[in-house]
Amino acid sequence: MRILFIHQNFPAQFRHIAQLLKRSGDQVLALCDSRNTRPEIVPVRRYRFNDANVGKPSPLAASFSQHVVRARHAADEMLKLREQGFVPDLVFGHVGWGETLAVRDVWPSARLAVHAEFYYSADGANIGFDPEFHSTLSFNERFAARLNNAPILLAMTDADAAVAPTQWQKMRYPSHLQSKIQVLHEGIDTDMVAPDPAATFVLPNGRSLGPQDEVITFVNRNLEPYRGYHIFMRSLPAILEERKNAQVVIVGGDGASYGPKPRDGRSWKNIFLEEVQDSLPLDRVHFVGSIPYDRFVALMQISSAHLYLTYPFVLSWSMLEAMSAGALVIASKTAPVEEVIVDGENGLLVNFFDSERLAELTIEALAAPSQFRSLREAARRTIVDRYDLKRRCLPEWAEFVRQFDPARRGKPAKDGVGRVLGVESGFAVVARDSHDVAISNPR
Repeated sequence: MRILFIHQNFPAQFRHIAQLLKRSGDQVLALCDSRNTRPEIVPVRRYRFNDANVGKPSPLAASFSQHVVRARHAADEMLKLREQGFVPDLVFGHVGWGETLAVRDVWPSARLAVHAEFYYSADGANIGFDPEFHSTLSFNERFAARLNNAPILLAMTDADAAVAPTQWQKMRYPSHLQSKIQVLHEGIDTDMVAPDPAATFVLPNGRSLGPQDEVITFVNRNLEPYRGYHIFMRSLPAILEERKNAQVVIVGGDGASYGPKPRDGRSWKNIFLEEVQDSLPLDRVHFVGSIPYDRFVALMQISSAHLYLTYPFVLSWSMLEAMSAGALVIASKTAPVEEVIVDGENGLLVNFFDSERLAELTIEALAAPSQFRSLREAARRTIVDRYDLKRRCLPEWAEFVRQFDPARRGKPAKDGVGRVLGVESGFAVVARDSHDVAISNPR
Protein backbone atom coordinates (compact mmCIF):
# COMPACT_ATOMS: atom_id res chain seq x y z
CA MET A 1 0.00 0.00 0.00
CA ARG A 2 0.94 3.63 -0.47
CA ILE A 3 0.17 5.43 2.75
CA LEU A 4 -0.11 9.17 3.29
CA PHE A 5 -0.65 10.40 6.82
CA ILE A 6 -2.39 13.80 7.05
CA HIS A 7 -2.05 15.70 10.31
CA GLN A 8 -1.09 19.30 10.94
CA ASN A 9 1.31 18.19 13.69
CA PHE A 10 2.49 14.87 12.22
CA PRO A 11 3.61 12.38 13.51
CA ALA A 12 1.43 12.91 16.60
CA GLN A 13 -0.26 9.67 17.67
CA PHE A 14 0.72 7.96 14.44
CA ARG A 15 4.46 7.80 15.05
CA HIS A 16 4.33 4.05 15.73
CA ILE A 17 1.88 2.96 13.03
CA ALA A 18 3.74 5.06 10.42
CA GLN A 19 7.06 3.50 11.37
CA LEU A 20 5.56 0.01 11.38
CA LEU A 21 4.06 0.45 7.92
CA LYS A 22 7.34 1.85 6.60
CA ARG A 23 9.25 -1.13 8.03
CA SER A 24 6.68 -3.44 6.41
CA GLY A 25 7.67 -2.15 2.99
CA ASP A 26 4.75 0.19 2.38
CA GLN A 27 5.45 3.54 0.75
CA VAL A 28 4.74 6.02 3.54
CA LEU A 29 4.37 9.79 3.12
CA ALA A 30 2.98 12.54 5.35
CA LEU A 31 1.15 15.82 4.78
CA CYS A 32 1.30 18.47 7.49
CA ASP A 33 1.21 22.20 8.20
CA SER A 34 4.28 24.02 6.89
CA ARG A 35 4.89 25.40 10.40
CA ASN A 36 5.34 21.91 11.84
CA THR A 37 8.98 21.55 12.93
CA ARG A 38 8.81 18.00 14.29
CA PRO A 39 11.39 15.49 13.01
CA GLU A 40 10.55 13.86 9.68
CA ILE A 41 10.28 10.13 10.34
CA VAL A 42 8.93 9.61 6.80
CA PRO A 43 9.03 11.86 3.70
CA VAL A 44 6.83 14.90 4.32
CA ARG A 45 4.75 17.21 2.11
CA ARG A 46 3.58 20.52 3.57
CA TYR A 47 0.62 22.80 2.98
CA ARG A 48 0.62 26.49 3.88
CA PHE A 49 -2.16 27.59 6.19
CA ASN A 50 -2.70 31.32 6.70
CA ASP A 51 -5.21 32.37 9.34
CA ALA A 52 -5.57 35.71 7.54
CA ASN A 53 -7.45 33.89 4.79
CA VAL A 54 -10.26 33.06 7.19
CA GLY A 55 -11.74 36.56 6.93
CA LYS A 56 -14.09 37.97 9.55
CA PRO A 57 -17.17 35.77 9.89
CA SER A 58 -19.52 35.84 12.85
CA PRO A 59 -17.60 34.93 16.03
CA LEU A 60 -19.84 31.89 16.30
CA ALA A 61 -18.76 30.77 12.82
CA ALA A 62 -15.05 31.62 13.11
CA SER A 63 -13.97 28.10 14.06
CA PHE A 64 -15.86 26.49 11.19
CA SER A 65 -14.47 29.04 8.72
CA GLN A 66 -10.97 28.18 9.88
CA HIS A 67 -11.67 24.49 9.32
CA VAL A 68 -12.88 25.18 5.78
CA VAL A 69 -9.79 27.25 4.93
CA ARG A 70 -7.49 24.55 6.29
CA ALA A 71 -9.42 21.92 4.32
CA ARG A 72 -8.88 23.91 1.13
CA HIS A 73 -5.14 24.26 1.74
CA ALA A 74 -4.86 20.53 2.46
CA ALA A 75 -6.86 19.85 -0.71
CA ASP A 76 -4.29 21.77 -2.77
CA GLU A 77 -1.62 19.26 -1.81
CA MET A 78 -3.96 16.30 -2.27
CA LEU A 79 -4.79 17.53 -5.77
CA LYS A 80 -1.08 17.67 -6.57
CA LEU A 81 -0.72 14.10 -5.40
CA ARG A 82 -3.67 13.04 -7.54
CA GLU A 83 -2.10 14.71 -10.57
CA GLN A 84 1.07 12.71 -9.87
CA GLY A 85 -0.93 9.48 -10.01
CA PHE A 86 -1.35 8.76 -6.32
CA VAL A 87 -4.59 6.95 -5.50
CA PRO A 88 -5.72 6.26 -1.94
CA ASP A 89 -7.15 2.98 -0.84
CA LEU A 90 -7.95 4.64 2.46
CA VAL A 91 -8.12 8.21 3.65
CA PHE A 92 -7.80 8.23 7.44
CA GLY A 93 -8.03 11.64 9.07
CA HIS A 94 -8.68 13.41 12.31
CA VAL A 95 -12.03 15.15 12.68
CA GLY A 96 -10.57 18.07 14.60
CA TRP A 97 -9.26 20.59 12.04
CA GLY A 98 -11.20 20.03 8.85
CA GLU A 99 -8.30 18.46 6.97
CA THR A 100 -10.50 15.68 5.54
CA LEU A 101 -13.46 17.82 4.45
CA ALA A 102 -12.38 17.88 0.79
CA VAL A 103 -11.26 14.27 0.54
CA ARG A 104 -14.48 13.08 -1.12
CA ASP A 105 -14.05 15.81 -3.74
CA VAL A 106 -10.45 14.84 -4.51
CA TRP A 107 -10.86 11.04 -4.38
CA PRO A 108 -14.58 10.15 -4.50
CA SER A 109 -13.90 6.42 -4.64
CA ALA A 110 -11.53 6.32 -1.67
CA ARG A 111 -12.61 4.69 1.56
CA LEU A 112 -12.64 7.20 4.42
CA ALA A 113 -11.96 6.57 8.09
CA VAL A 114 -11.68 9.25 10.76
CA HIS A 115 -10.34 9.56 14.25
CA ALA A 116 -13.41 10.48 16.27
CA GLU A 117 -11.56 11.97 19.20
CA PHE A 118 -14.21 14.13 20.85
CA TYR A 119 -17.81 15.24 20.42
CA TYR A 120 -18.71 18.52 22.08
CA SER A 121 -21.69 19.28 24.27
CA ALA A 122 -22.68 21.96 26.74
CA ASP A 123 -23.69 19.22 29.18
CA GLY A 124 -22.04 16.17 30.69
CA ALA A 125 -18.40 16.75 29.79
CA ASN A 126 -15.76 19.47 29.85
CA ILE A 127 -17.90 22.53 29.10
CA GLY A 128 -19.48 23.92 32.25
CA PHE A 129 -17.85 21.24 34.41
CA ASP A 130 -15.88 23.63 36.63
CA PRO A 131 -18.10 26.22 38.39
CA GLU A 132 -15.04 28.29 39.28
CA PHE A 133 -14.79 29.30 35.64
CA HIS A 134 -18.29 28.60 34.28
CA SER A 135 -20.99 28.88 36.92
CA THR A 136 -23.58 29.41 34.19
CA LEU A 137 -23.30 29.21 30.42
CA SER A 138 -24.70 31.94 28.21
CA PHE A 139 -26.85 31.05 25.22
CA ASN A 140 -23.96 31.80 22.87
CA GLU A 141 -21.61 29.53 24.85
CA ARG A 142 -24.07 26.64 24.68
CA PHE A 143 -24.73 27.31 21.00
CA ALA A 144 -21.00 27.51 20.22
CA ALA A 145 -20.44 24.14 21.88
CA ARG A 146 -22.82 22.50 19.42
CA LEU A 147 -21.41 24.44 16.48
CA ASN A 148 -17.99 22.93 17.23
CA ASN A 149 -19.45 19.66 15.98
CA ALA A 150 -20.29 20.94 12.48
CA PRO A 151 -17.02 19.81 10.82
CA ILE A 152 -17.00 16.69 12.97
CA LEU A 153 -20.46 15.70 11.77
CA LEU A 154 -19.46 16.34 8.15
CA ALA A 155 -16.46 14.08 8.58
CA MET A 156 -18.46 11.39 10.35
CA THR A 157 -21.19 11.48 7.72
CA ASP A 158 -18.64 10.92 4.96
CA ALA A 159 -16.72 8.27 6.90
CA ASP A 160 -16.95 4.56 6.27
CA ALA A 161 -15.41 3.84 9.68
CA ALA A 162 -13.98 5.65 12.69
CA VAL A 163 -11.84 5.05 15.75
CA ALA A 164 -11.87 6.51 19.26
CA PRO A 165 -9.25 5.90 21.98
CA THR A 166 -11.70 5.07 24.78
CA GLN A 167 -15.22 3.77 25.18
CA TRP A 168 -16.20 7.00 26.92
CA GLN A 169 -15.10 9.07 23.93
CA LYS A 170 -17.05 6.79 21.60
CA MET A 171 -20.19 7.13 23.71
CA ARG A 172 -20.01 10.93 23.50
CA TYR A 173 -21.17 10.66 19.89
CA PRO A 174 -24.84 10.50 18.84
CA SER A 175 -26.15 6.96 18.96
CA HIS A 176 -26.66 6.73 15.19
CA LEU A 177 -22.92 7.32 14.66
CA GLN A 178 -21.56 5.02 17.37
CA SER A 179 -21.85 1.92 15.19
CA LYS A 180 -19.15 3.39 12.93
CA ILE A 181 -16.67 3.80 15.77
CA GLN A 182 -14.19 1.13 16.87
CA VAL A 183 -12.38 1.70 20.18
CA LEU A 184 -8.63 1.68 19.48
CA HIS A 185 -6.17 3.25 21.87
CA GLU A 186 -2.83 4.45 20.50
CA GLY A 187 -1.00 2.25 23.00
CA ILE A 188 1.80 2.53 25.54
CA ASP A 189 5.28 1.10 24.96
CA THR A 190 5.35 -0.99 28.12
CA ASP A 191 8.87 -2.23 27.34
CA MET A 192 10.23 1.30 27.38
CA VAL A 193 7.92 2.60 30.12
CA ALA A 194 8.50 0.01 32.83
CA PRO A 195 9.56 0.07 36.49
CA ASP A 196 13.28 0.68 36.99
CA PRO A 197 14.68 0.73 40.54
CA ALA A 198 17.89 2.29 39.21
CA ALA A 199 16.16 5.27 37.59
CA THR A 200 17.21 8.80 38.51
CA PHE A 201 15.93 12.27 37.70
CA VAL A 202 18.18 15.32 37.98
CA LEU A 203 16.52 18.54 39.09
CA PRO A 204 17.46 21.94 37.63
CA ASN A 205 19.45 22.64 40.82
CA GLY A 206 21.60 19.55 40.18
CA ARG A 207 20.10 17.32 42.85
CA SER A 208 19.50 13.74 41.72
CA LEU A 209 16.28 12.03 42.81
CA GLY A 210 15.67 8.28 42.87
CA PRO A 211 12.99 5.79 43.95
CA GLN A 212 14.26 6.07 47.53
CA ASP A 213 13.15 9.72 47.67
CA GLU A 214 9.65 11.06 48.29
CA VAL A 215 8.70 12.49 44.91
CA ILE A 216 5.30 13.89 43.97
CA THR A 217 4.80 14.30 40.23
CA PHE A 218 2.33 16.26 38.12
CA VAL A 219 2.49 16.29 34.31
CA ASN A 220 0.56 18.18 31.64
CA ARG A 221 1.36 19.62 28.25
CA ASN A 222 0.37 23.01 29.69
CA LEU A 223 -0.52 23.83 33.28
CA GLU A 224 -4.18 24.80 33.15
CA PRO A 225 -7.55 24.21 34.86
CA TYR A 226 -8.69 21.60 32.28
CA ARG A 227 -6.08 19.29 33.79
CA GLY A 228 -6.72 20.28 37.39
CA TYR A 229 -3.63 22.41 37.91
CA HIS A 230 -5.50 24.77 40.26
CA ILE A 231 -6.74 21.89 42.42
CA PHE A 232 -3.30 20.31 42.50
CA MET A 233 -1.60 23.54 43.60
CA ARG A 234 -4.14 24.03 46.39
CA SER A 235 -3.33 20.58 47.73
CA LEU A 236 0.41 21.22 48.03
CA PRO A 237 0.61 23.35 51.20
CA ALA A 238 -0.96 20.62 53.34
CA ILE A 239 1.11 17.87 51.72
CA LEU A 240 4.44 19.64 52.11
CA GLU A 241 3.65 20.76 55.64
CA GLU A 242 3.17 17.13 56.65
CA ARG A 243 5.89 15.55 54.49
CA LYS A 244 9.03 17.55 55.24
CA ASN A 245 11.26 15.62 52.82
CA ALA A 246 8.92 15.45 49.86
CA GLN A 247 9.96 16.98 46.55
CA VAL A 248 7.41 18.10 43.96
CA VAL A 249 8.27 17.93 40.25
CA ILE A 250 5.85 19.71 37.91
CA VAL A 251 6.12 19.17 34.15
CA GLY A 252 4.30 21.47 31.75
CA GLY A 253 4.33 24.70 29.81
CA ASP A 254 2.88 28.13 30.54
CA GLY A 255 0.24 28.14 27.79
CA ALA A 256 -3.25 26.70 27.44
CA SER A 257 -3.82 23.58 25.35
CA TYR A 258 -7.55 23.08 25.78
CA GLY A 259 -9.29 25.78 27.76
CA PRO A 260 -9.07 29.57 27.37
CA LYS A 261 -6.08 31.61 28.46
CA PRO A 262 -6.48 33.96 31.44
CA ARG A 263 -8.05 37.26 30.45
CA ASP A 264 -5.45 39.37 32.26
CA GLY A 265 -2.58 38.13 30.11
CA ARG A 266 -0.90 36.11 32.87
CA SER A 267 -0.42 32.35 32.76
CA TRP A 268 -2.51 29.87 34.72
CA LYS A 269 0.78 28.58 36.09
CA ASN A 270 1.58 31.88 37.76
CA ILE A 271 -1.97 32.67 38.83
CA PHE A 272 -2.31 29.54 40.95
CA LEU A 273 1.31 29.53 42.10
CA GLU A 274 0.85 33.06 43.43
CA GLU A 275 -2.33 31.94 45.21
CA VAL A 276 -0.43 29.46 47.43
CA GLN A 277 3.25 30.42 47.23
CA ASP A 278 3.33 32.06 50.67
CA SER A 279 2.36 28.68 52.14
CA LEU A 280 4.88 26.64 50.16
CA PRO A 281 8.54 25.75 50.71
CA LEU A 282 9.43 26.83 47.19
CA ASP A 283 12.83 25.15 47.37
CA ARG A 284 10.96 21.81 47.23
CA VAL A 285 8.64 22.72 44.34
CA HIS A 286 10.33 22.30 40.97
CA PHE A 287 8.80 23.55 37.72
CA VAL A 288 10.82 21.87 34.96
CA GLY A 289 8.83 22.98 31.89
CA SER A 290 8.78 20.62 28.91
CA ILE A 291 11.26 17.76 29.06
CA PRO A 292 12.55 15.06 26.68
CA TYR A 293 10.60 11.82 26.69
CA ASP A 294 13.38 9.76 28.29
CA ARG A 295 13.48 12.18 31.23
CA PHE A 296 9.70 11.99 31.54
CA VAL A 297 9.89 8.19 31.72
CA ALA A 298 12.60 8.39 34.38
CA LEU A 299 10.45 10.78 36.37
CA MET A 300 7.53 8.35 36.32
CA GLN A 301 9.87 5.54 37.40
CA ILE A 302 10.93 7.41 40.54
CA SER A 303 7.52 8.87 41.37
CA SER A 304 6.18 8.10 44.83
CA ALA A 305 2.77 9.53 43.96
CA HIS A 306 1.67 10.74 40.54
CA LEU A 307 -1.28 13.13 40.73
CA TYR A 308 -3.50 13.33 37.67
CA LEU A 309 -6.63 15.44 37.40
CA THR A 310 -8.81 16.13 34.39
CA TYR A 311 -12.16 17.52 33.41
CA PRO A 312 -14.35 14.93 31.62
CA PHE A 313 -12.28 15.23 28.45
CA VAL A 314 -9.68 13.39 26.39
CA LEU A 315 -7.63 11.09 28.63
CA SER A 316 -3.92 11.94 28.81
CA TRP A 317 -1.27 9.45 27.77
CA SER A 318 0.78 10.56 30.78
CA MET A 319 -1.62 8.89 33.24
CA LEU A 320 -1.31 5.56 31.44
CA GLU A 321 2.46 5.94 31.14
CA ALA A 322 2.71 6.61 34.87
CA MET A 323 0.79 3.40 35.54
CA SER A 324 2.99 1.48 33.11
CA ALA A 325 6.07 2.73 34.97
CA GLY A 326 4.64 1.36 38.21
CA ALA A 327 3.75 4.69 39.77
CA LEU A 328 0.95 5.05 42.30
CA VAL A 329 -1.59 7.22 40.50
CA ILE A 330 -3.95 9.40 42.52
CA ALA A 331 -6.47 10.71 40.02
CA SER A 332 -9.75 12.54 39.64
CA LYS A 333 -12.96 10.54 39.78
CA THR A 334 -14.03 11.64 36.31
CA ALA A 335 -15.47 9.45 33.56
CA PRO A 336 -12.43 8.99 31.29
CA VAL A 337 -10.24 8.12 34.28
CA GLU A 338 -12.76 5.65 35.68
CA GLU A 339 -12.57 3.66 32.45
CA VAL A 340 -9.01 2.73 33.46
CA ILE A 341 -8.62 3.12 37.23
CA VAL A 342 -10.71 1.26 39.78
CA ASP A 343 -10.42 3.00 43.14
CA GLY A 344 -8.41 0.94 45.60
CA GLU A 345 -7.45 -1.70 43.03
CA ASN A 346 -5.00 -0.13 40.57
CA GLY A 347 -4.97 3.46 41.81
CA LEU A 348 -6.76 5.93 44.01
CA LEU A 349 -9.60 8.23 42.97
CA VAL A 350 -10.75 11.51 44.46
CA ASN A 351 -13.43 14.05 43.65
CA PHE A 352 -11.88 16.46 41.14
CA PHE A 353 -12.64 19.53 43.25
CA ASP A 354 -11.60 18.13 46.65
CA SER A 355 -8.06 19.44 47.15
CA GLU A 356 -8.16 18.53 50.84
CA ARG A 357 -8.90 14.86 50.15
CA LEU A 358 -6.26 14.87 47.41
CA ALA A 359 -3.76 16.06 50.00
CA GLU A 360 -4.86 13.43 52.52
CA LEU A 361 -4.47 10.55 50.06
CA THR A 362 -1.07 11.79 48.94
CA ILE A 363 0.14 12.07 52.54
CA GLU A 364 -1.07 8.52 53.24
CA ALA A 365 0.71 7.22 50.16
CA LEU A 366 3.98 8.88 51.12
CA ALA A 367 3.76 7.77 54.75
CA ALA A 368 3.25 4.06 54.01
CA PRO A 369 4.45 3.24 50.49
CA SER A 370 4.55 -0.52 51.11
CA GLN A 371 0.79 -0.54 51.70
CA PHE A 372 0.22 0.63 48.14
CA ARG A 373 2.66 -1.70 46.38
CA SER A 374 -0.16 -3.96 45.19
CA LEU A 375 -1.88 -0.98 43.55
CA ARG A 376 1.31 -0.12 41.68
CA GLU A 377 1.66 -3.69 40.44
CA ALA A 378 -2.00 -3.81 39.41
CA ALA A 379 -1.62 -0.50 37.57
CA ARG A 380 1.25 -1.92 35.57
CA ARG A 381 -0.77 -5.07 34.75
CA THR A 382 -3.70 -2.94 33.58
CA ILE A 383 -1.56 -1.16 31.00
CA VAL A 384 0.21 -4.33 29.85
CA ASP A 385 -3.08 -6.21 29.49
CA ARG A 386 -5.15 -3.47 27.83
CA TYR A 387 -2.85 -0.84 26.32
CA ASP A 388 0.41 -2.56 25.38
CA LEU A 389 1.66 -0.93 22.19
CA LYS A 390 3.60 -3.73 20.51
CA ARG A 391 1.56 -6.76 21.50
CA ARG A 392 -1.97 -5.37 21.48
CA CYS A 393 -2.67 -1.85 20.22
CA LEU A 394 -0.32 -1.56 17.26
CA PRO A 395 -1.42 -4.91 15.76
CA GLU A 396 -5.03 -3.73 16.12
CA TRP A 397 -4.18 -0.47 14.35
CA ALA A 398 -2.42 -2.36 11.58
CA GLU A 399 -5.42 -4.64 11.14
CA PHE A 400 -7.74 -1.63 11.02
CA VAL A 401 -5.68 -0.10 8.20
CA ARG A 402 -5.22 -3.38 6.32
CA GLN A 403 -8.96 -4.09 6.14
CA PHE A 404 -9.14 -1.38 3.48
CA ASP A 405 -6.44 -2.96 1.31
CA PRO A 406 -7.96 -3.61 -2.15
CA ALA A 407 -6.09 -6.92 -2.24
CA ARG A 408 -8.38 -8.09 0.54
CA ARG A 409 -11.45 -6.71 -1.17
CA GLY A 410 -10.43 -8.30 -4.46
CA LYS A 411 -10.78 -5.19 -6.56
CA PRO A 412 -8.50 -2.36 -7.69
CA ALA A 413 -8.55 1.25 -6.51
CA LYS A 414 -9.81 4.12 -8.63
CA ASP A 415 -8.64 7.70 -8.70
CA GLY A 416 -10.80 10.83 -8.43
CA VAL A 417 -11.93 10.58 -12.07
CA GLY A 418 -12.65 6.86 -11.92
CA ARG A 419 -9.51 5.67 -13.72
CA VAL A 420 -8.46 2.19 -12.60
CA LEU A 421 -4.83 2.30 -11.47
CA GLY A 422 -4.57 -1.09 -9.80
CA VAL A 423 -4.00 -2.32 -6.30
CA GLU A 424 -0.31 -1.44 -6.23
CA SER A 425 -1.00 2.31 -6.52
CA GLY A 426 -3.23 2.54 -3.47
CA PHE A 427 -2.27 4.45 -0.34
CA ALA A 428 -3.88 5.57 2.88
CA VAL A 429 -4.22 9.04 4.32
CA VAL A 430 -4.00 9.08 8.10
CA ALA A 431 -4.31 11.77 10.77
CA ARG A 432 -4.67 12.06 14.51
CA ASP A 433 -4.37 14.72 17.19
CA SER A 434 -1.71 14.67 19.84
CA HIS A 435 -2.30 15.52 23.40
CA ASP A 436 -1.07 16.03 26.74
CA VAL A 437 2.43 15.04 27.75
CA ALA A 438 4.65 18.09 28.03
CA ILE A 439 7.72 16.57 26.45
CA SER A 440 9.95 18.19 23.90
CA ASN A 441 9.78 15.25 21.47
CA PRO A 442 6.26 13.86 21.94
CA ARG A 443 5.13 10.77 20.10
